[in-house]
Amino acid sequence: MDPMRIVFFDTETTGGAEKDRLIQLAAKDRRALAPVVNALYKPPLPISIESMAIHHITEKMVAERPAFTEAPEYAELKALFEHPDTFAVAHNAAFDLAMLAREGIRPANVICTYKVARALDPSEVVERYQLQYLRYLLGLEVEAAAHDAWGDVLVLEAVFERLFAKVVEREGSEAAAIERMRAISAEPVLFTTLRFGKYKGKKIAEVAREDRGYLEWLLREKRKEPAGEEDWIATLERALSAAPVARA
Repeated sequence: MDPMRIVFFDTETTGGAEKDRLIQLAAKDRRALAPVVNALYKPPLPISIESMAIHHITEKMVAERPAFTEAPEYAELKALFEHPDTFAVAHNAAFDLAMLAREGIRPANVICTYKVARALDPSEVVERYQLQYLRYLLGLEVEAAAHDAWGDVLVLEAVFERLFAKVVEREGSEAAAIERMRAISAEPVLFTTLRFGKYKGKKIAEVAREDRGYLEWLLREKRKEPAGEEDWIATLERALSAAPVARA
């Protein structure tokens, strides 16, 4: 029997900065109905109002909850995520991995459905790759509330299955597909087009040649709070290193 275990997970947090912490964790095994965990935890710092407005988890809701590392399920969850046969699946995994790392958990194997979705769209036909956008773009029928960790896990699994089927077609077997998805997830996404700012819609390589200063400024901004910005940092570093420096 294949010992591999695929676990889908999602977090809700106090915010998106490097100091922020986990307040909800949901996880489920592939094709299971019941969660491995779906619980709230009391964080060591206040929940930002901006985050409350997204996930609707308030200070009152977590006031009587244990801290994540003090919860009775913590040791079992740490062992699960760090087991060499577990593949932890998340969307835009860098963010959730950072939150787990602050709690002392570092998954052994990671699949990021955001990165896999982008890899399957090299021409950047898809306008956005957010989880809920892909949910409706792909026509996935899932009864799940957005911005709730458990609801997002249900959507995540459905997105994974659609992407997995495409990778299996390309790689020839499920084992090869899982390894390919893991490899894609381990590498930074290198963007080719700016989707924001004054150069929205323009190729990054072209901007690097014509307005190097803008990309240098953007890189400095991304480096200020690098959590979740690893792909943009890698993209900008690559573009700037490849573009010639104008001589006075």
